[in-house]
Amino acid sequence: MIDLAIIGAGPAGYVAAERAGAKGLKVALFEKNSLGGVCLNEGCIPTKTLLYSAKVYDTAKHGDKYGVFAPDVTFDFGKIVDRKNKVVRKLVGGVGAKMKAHHVEVIKGDAYIKGRGTEGIEIECGGQSFFAKNLLICTGSEAFVPPIPGLESAGDRILSNREILALTEKPESLVIIGGGVIGMEFASFFNSMGTKVTVIEMLDEILTGMDKGMSAMLRDMYAKKGVEFNLQSKVVEIDGSEVVFEKDGQRRSVGGDRILVSVGRRAVIAGFGLENLGVELYRGGIKVDEKMRTNVPNVYAAGDVTGFSLLAHTASREGEVVVNNLTGRGDIMRYNAIPGVVYTNPEIAGVGLTEEAAKAKNIPYRVSSLPMAYAGRFVAENEGGNGVCKVLVGEKYGEILGVHMLGNPSSEMIYGACMAIEQEMTLKEMEEVVFPHPTVSEIFKETVFSF
Repeated sequence: MIDLAIIGAGPAGYVAAERAGAKGLKVALFEKNSLGGVCLNEGCIPTKTLLYSAKVYDTAKHGDKYGVFAPDVTFDFGKIVDRKNKVVRKLVGGVGAKMKAHHVEVIKGDAYIKGRGTEGIEIECGGQSFFAKNLLICTGSEAFVPPIPGLESAGDRILSNREILALTEKPESLVIIGGGVIGMEFASFFNSMGTKVTVIEMLDEILTGMDKGMSAMLRDMYAKKGVEFNLQSKVVEIDGSEVVFEKDGQRRSVGGDRILVSVGRRAVIAGFGLENLGVELYRGGIKVDEKMRTNVPNVYAAGDVTGFSLLAHTASREGEVVVNNLTGRGDIMRYNAIPGVVYTNPEIAGVGLTEEAAKAKNIPYRVSSLPMAYAGRFVAENEGGNGVCKVLVGEKYGEILGVHMLGNPSSEMIYGACMAIEQEMTLKEMEEVVFPHPTVSEIFKETVFSF
């Protein structure tokens, strides 16, 4: 009898498997593709690897700002892609090593839930039946493909995040439908590579959910780099290589060698027998409580399949919550301090409430912003660059409600703000924290002192 069966080896599944195995549970991890899921194989890791190559190239091209001259700098797109593949292979192997170290049985193939019997929850895979006391569903999400006329007939010109990562040659032009995180990260990479990039976004600003002012600043930076943005634009048709959209009441079009469709993702809830358990769904995903329990006893769900917070680090934490509760440690999932990061150049990161969210919830707040140039390290390493740090605090108690940053390396600094929000720290308490000098992270403390 298996103590915990896990379907899906993405960030929720493999982290839960590792934690459970480390605590002595007998664990079986089912995965039909590669360990690591979409994040490791088709998302987080490969895109960040490509973006780092682009950043190195950008830095070399503009080295004269720092007194370093590298004339005729170029790149080899094939080698950039090869390095991306090498990094992915290495990390997939690392996940496999972790599973082996913690005695997790990895079962490759399509898992199918047969139902619950006297012997436990039955899962079939590769012609074998497995029985488990507890089941954790981590089937993740898939790219949502909107019903745009002409999309299917456009053939291999149309790309999702999966196909675009498989390109071996740089397209001369790229149209991106959707200005969210995926769209903007690929816009950043291909813009650096010299591709003509056009972004079409239905809403009035890119990066929904991030601080709106900083999103606008980032968009302006990329517009100056040559990326064309069409906001409040609805795609109505794909006509061969042309993307037809409506903007300001007019019908317009833009052509591209390739067209990336990145308008969102949806939970994978079909094809593995979920209906045989009677699990309740909510807004297209599996409904769970704060302990990641479904309405069916001993059945849990974590990660994108819940349709709530489609982020790898959220998924990993949700998997930990499941294991902690199974092994006697009371734990609940909290979403008030989940960071969001966009790995463009410069990066943008935020955690907690944005001003837009605070206003929508009628939460009284105060806000202070400072240019990143208030941090000496930022000035030293970002010649001619700009950025900003914004902190929101509660009006009455001065507790940290939200922190938002634009500028490198925001992704590496935002965790401090996560901890401040998680611990409900106030301005006064933050003022007493010692930051290392000189670091860009000091901008957080400088902004706190500016209230």
